[in-house]
Amino acid sequence: MPTKKKTRPMKKTVKKSASSHSPKHARVDWNQYFMNIAREVASRSTCDRKHVGAVIVRDKTILSTGYNGSIRGMAHCDEAGHMMVDGHCVATIHAEANAIIQAARNGVRIDGAEIYVTASPCWNCFKMLANSGIKAIYYGEFYRDERIISVARKLRILLSQINIKRPE
Repeated sequence: MPTKKKTRPMKKTVKKSASSHSPKHARVDWNQYFMNIAREVASRSTCDRKHVGAVIVRDKTILSTGYNGSIRGMAHCDEAGHMMVDGHCVATIHAEANAIIQAARNGVRIDGAEIYVTASPCWNCFKMLANSGIKAIYYGEFYRDERIISVARKLRILLSQINIKRPE
């Protein structure tokens, strides 16, 4: 009968991968992560007056995205020119509205979710966000409408500014 060869137990070596976290590479928190994604979504914007991106999230999962752009099938502002009314381009649908529309088109429930948007919502977008059940709005830069501050407080919707950090 053959005898079994004795083997020594192998030493476990844990090799750190290149993606390991070190003091040189700090892992971003969830808020910064989703705001970074909103900034990337904004790069799809078709209105060259302001590039805005939005990401709707629940439980650290992306539900929907949107950027400001023209009605589907219509020429883009940056190609055909702007339709200006009272200093605003009214040819575009705002990023927040497009994110809500995308969720609706795909049957995604956004009640109780949060939104990350590169610029604070205008009054009309804020009203849509509130009525769609968004519980928190995180924004990069404050943009124009201060009414959202007091109404968000009354409705207990968290409204919080997050600095958009540029990648190093």
